[in-house]
Amino acid sequence: MPPSAVKFGDFELDSAAFELRRKGRPIRLERIPLELLLLLVSRKGELVTRDEIVDKLWGSDVFIDTNTAINVAVRKVRQALRDEPDSPRFLLTVPSKGYRFVGTLVEEVEPLAAVAPVEVPVLPAVVTLPAPASSEKSPAERPRSRYWIAGVAVGLLLLTSAIALRVYLKRTASPPGRRIMLAVLPFNNLSGNPNQEYIADGLTEETLTDLGQLSPAEMGVIARTSAMAYKHTDKTISQIGRELGVDYVLEGSVRTEAGKARVSAQLIRVSDQTHLWAKNYDRDLHDLLNIENELGRNIAQQVQVKLEPKWQGDLAKARSTDPEAYDLYLKGRYYWNQRTPPGIKQSIGYYQQAIAKDPDFAQAYAGLAAAYNFATIVGSFFSEQESFPKAKAAALKAISLDPGNAEAHAALGMEKALYEHDFVGAKESFLKAIEANPNAAYAHLFYSNCYLMPMGRKGEAIAENKKALELDPLSLPINNFMAMTYMYAGEYDQSYQQFQRTIQLDPTFPLAHNYLFFMLAVTGRFEEAIQENQKFMVLSGYSPEEAAAETADMLRRFKNGGAHGFWQRNLEVILKARQAPQGPRPPASMVATAYALVGDKDKAYEWLNRAIDEHDGQDVIDLKCDPVYEPLRGDPRYVALLHKLGLPE
Repeated sequence: MPPSAVKFGDFELDSAAFELRRKGRPIRLERIPLELLLLLVSRKGELVTRDEIVDKLWGSDVFIDTNTAINVAVRKVRQALRDEPDSPRFLLTVPSKGYRFVGTLVEEVEPLAAVAPVEVPVLPAVVTLPAPASSEKSPAERPRSRYWIAGVAVGLLLLTSAIALRVYLKRTASPPGRRIMLAVLPFNNLSGNPNQEYIADGLTEETLTDLGQLSPAEMGVIARTSAMAYKHTDKTISQIGRELGVDYVLEGSVRTEAGKARVSAQLIRVSDQTHLWAKNYDRDLHDLLNIENELGRNIAQQVQVKLEPKWQGDLAKARSTDPEAYDLYLKGRYYWNQRTPPGIKQSIGYYQQAIAKDPDFAQAYAGLAAAYNFATIVGSFFSEQESFPKAKAAALKAISLDPGNAEAHAALGMEKALYEHDFVGAKESFLKAIEANPNAAYAHLFYSNCYLMPMGRKGEAIAENKKALELDPLSLPINNFMAMTYMYAGEYDQSYQQFQRTIQLDPTFPLAHNYLFFMLAVTGRFEEAIQENQKFMVLSGYSPEEAAAETADMLRRFKNGGAHGFWQRNLEVILKARQAPQGPRPPASMVATAYALVGDKDKAYEWLNRAIDEHDGQDVIDLKCDPVYEPLRGDPRYVALLHKLGLPE
């Protein structure tokens, strides 16, 4: 064994060959982690500080988020060595200081510093920040990072690798017919103040929104909901990439203090966890929008995506707004994403404050429009007559300020479909939203469920919902709507399987159990439906005793009266809630469906007309596809209703 090689456990580390082996077989470990292992082994038993690691591996002339880079490198070394941080055999963490190699060496390796350094060509995918112009040194004077690798052959190998990397990114990162897929992981809040979490979350969302507008035909960006599932995760980049089906991952952090922000970001290729690019941004807080712009351009360049001219022009524009208004907007976004009645209420308040600070802040108007649209869906604190007109006004204002705002066009389309029943206008708005940002998952979702499915275009609705799911694979609402879309298309087996997938994602998500209850009931699987309803009630806040009593009564009515008894009880419950002086008031469309299910066509048509007149569109727009309306089809009054709604026969 050459003097530059050592053994520890089943492993052999050869610095001359720059290779790690296990039982004679090479282990694939990229440059930075392997250099870290060589450094630690050469200092066996000694503490190697984090500052020493940065100096030896990267040098002082490359600016990256070193804490994250070191953590990633250590994690990869441990994975290669099958070493557990809680009971280390090789790498011992010295908290807040560094690392120590504690494995037993069969033959000591020569000190790495004794090996003549070889100048390594800089890989074209790595970006280094130059010093300020006033103090910038010439390439000959600029200090270089030194890599302790023996042999000229290694230098030639890396030169070949540099060329191969460029070819790889251009030719194989995006196979023919498939877009590059990118995930933006939640930015870490390094401010030490949990009250600043909304800034990190807002920066994450705005960054991925901007990236979604970069050459969308070639690059897809995973939506916020799925990205946020990995907040504070301990999963590896490989695991995340596999679960989301992405080629690249962007991870970063933000630290705010005294009106300043330091944002760090790095781009990682999933296939081999290579760090392709890293950069720090030091800005005033009001420049966060422009940081996102700069991130988008840099990342697009790194993944070798050719920007469409219109996106190059848009990204070249500097965007600015009042710093306080932007701060209020981020708070509104934070609460909007909670999708709860209190959260929606708070988001509306913050958006309104942001607009008061900056009346020309288009994105705040777009957020306000989306919040008003969902106010009637997640809670009953606004009536349709109050919330939808406000949503329309806010969306139109946002579009007047920023005609390319995808969120505003999607919000306007949703209002037109659900409230105005203007499906021609809704289609136009949804298509404008998708054109503005083809990576906007909810634009595809709303186009599917608020236009295509109501029009009876079931196959297209499924395809569009699948696009939304590809962009946001961990979104519970989108997964749930996918199941409903299958149900409306009459594909009940696929609907059931999709409901099961949604519940596997989060068994505590109430709406999945509620919608599955409905699907099981309309397909005649009443006892299974009753079990799902019990789960829904418990998850929605009812006590176990209340849920058990409700379940027992439903079972009794079904046993005694069959399907008619089951649906008759459903009608009685809805009518009682409709007449109650307090509490949520079921909409007219819900009463109409209840009458349709018990076979009372006259009452069903009476309440459907009332629903249309009251602009209650959450259920009535599904007249052509919802299976509950099957008994009404074939009646002349059904055709008249379709005409009244503006739907084709």
